[in-house]
Amino acid sequence: MAVLHSSLAPYRLKKLIILPFPYPKPTISTKRLNLFQAMSSSSKSQSSAPVYKVPGLDPEDMDRVADQTFQRYSASPVKRNGKGVAVVWFRNDLRVLDNEALYKAWISSQEVLGVYCVDPRLFGSTHYFGFPKTGALRAQFLIECLADLKKNLMKRGLNLLIQHGKPEEILPSLAEVFGAHTVYAQKETCSEELNVERLVRKGLQRVVLPLSSAQSSGPSSTNNPKLQLLWGTTMYHIDDLPFDTLSLPDVYTQFRKSIEAKCTVRGCIKLPAFLGPPPSIGDWGCVPSLDQFGLQSPNESKGMKFVGGESAALGRVNEYFWKKDFLRIYKHTRNGMLGPDYSTKFSPWLASGSLSPRFIGEEVKRYEKERQANDSTYWVSFELIWRDYFRFLSAKYGNSLFHLGGPRNVEHRWSQDKILFESWRDGRTGYPLIDANMKELSTTGFMSNRGRQIVCSFLVRDMGIDWRMGAEWFETCLLDYDPCSNYGNWTYGAGVGNDPREDRYFSIPKQARTYDPEGEYVAYWLPQLESLTKEERNFPGRAYMKQVVPLKFGNTSRHQNQDKALAARGTNFGGRQTKGQRR
Repeated sequence: MAVLHSSLAPYRLKKLIILPFPYPKPTISTKRLNLFQAMSSSSKSQSSAPVYKVPGLDPEDMDRVADQTFQRYSASPVKRNGKGVAVVWFRNDLRVLDNEALYKAWISSQEVLGVYCVDPRLFGSTHYFGFPKTGALRAQFLIECLADLKKNLMKRGLNLLIQHGKPEEILPSLAEVFGAHTVYAQKETCSEELNVERLVRKGLQRVVLPLSSAQSSGPSSTNNPKLQLLWGTTMYHIDDLPFDTLSLPDVYTQFRKSIEAKCTVRGCIKLPAFLGPPPSIGDWGCVPSLDQFGLQSPNESKGMKFVGGESAALGRVNEYFWKKDFLRIYKHTRNGMLGPDYSTKFSPWLASGSLSPRFIGEEVKRYEKERQANDSTYWVSFELIWRDYFRFLSAKYGNSLFHLGGPRNVEHRWSQDKILFESWRDGRTGYPLIDANMKELSTTGFMSNRGRQIVCSFLVRDMGIDWRMGAEWFETCLLDYDPCSNYGNWTYGAGVGNDPREDRYFSIPKQARTYDPEGEYVAYWLPQLESLTKEERNFPGRAYMKQVVPLKFGNTSRHQNQDKALAARGTNFGGRQTKGQRR
């Protein structure tokens, strides 16, 4: 799911609305209101521009921004005292900037071998319901990330060896062939990734290196290659938390207040401009194509097209913060659904590791120093802390995050009605707001944070469908999928998460009137509604398809006012409100 994210860190990227304006008008200056109008007209122009590229920069501009950023983060010359060969096993950290594994490999060696393993398990089936584990949209995004990583490594005197197979088979073989003393990689927290780490470590222990390949020659040293795992997925480092993960607070606000008071964010890792040489290799392997995964090119016919790779990620930060200057109004636009600029859209690059959360944090601080600090600049950091929280929760609760009852082992009778689920999956529920969001997901691999909350609530509350079916479908589709944010958000939305508050119900009529008051979003994704009046688009009656289920609370009459006021904040998919509240 999404956040400044996804993957339900991803679950916070959101939409632009002008009327009715959901925040106190006196706080918005005339200049800011004009900016809102410019953003709105940008969204409305999408009907004539079927695909909106994110970032909206040409490749040359993205490369220029990336090169300038790399230059700002280049380290002064450092004496390199390492010996032999070190391997960097790239996983979900497909970047050069602020990559500690890459830095450690460089400083500890004479030659660095960068490796990416195209693991066939990533293209298998989801655990419970057998959906494709990686859909074509995310696979294409991954391909672009790998191509960009390879390019950026080559600019710095390295290369990327792309191998098809399981890491536990490939990495020990490479360590043996090249006499590598250490394999450096980013530490993960969920069971499938942890199992691969265990198998890689076990495979390396079976490799016996010549004594001259060992990095040290003390009496305690052995001549097996080592696996060194480094933390690099969050803004706050796990070692800097004021509690261990098993003592992590179960309420986000307690967690946030504690780390904001007691912790500081570490600075980004700076690398030398030149990282070579790599070992001598005849065939570095090609960036894979979709047909190698048995997938067909997606039909990206409308909506947003995210460009994969670190260069695009850095270009998007520059575009959103500095070029378009939308950071200063982020908090007031983040609940949008239509267009490229209602939210940061950083989540796909955060999920793939093409973008460092610490770099975003440093750019926010730079913006606050050079332009202005306000509630919007703080809110980007606030969202990144949410993303951190889900990552740390996955370390605390382990596989219970994926179980039906969630971390609290909640008992509930769920349906697995295939016909109902497929109507939700395919956008055929009869509720335009649900159907439009699901069509956006299948077409683009993205959905706004607001949309994710709404479609989750509908699936689990109104349909009564097993939340894991929704979570696994999101796993298939989302560009910004990562297991921690995705399943963390779905457990919240289903009322089985670590937070004991339940009954998070999002009323479709209320959501439609508040966040798509003119029906612009639903008409964009459901063109058959475009000819209706703006008031009828979200409430089309017999002019649209029959509704598959009644709503749990009320009906879609636009005159019915059944909802309590929106809480001030609905971060991440699932909403944060007291028990029994409806939105």
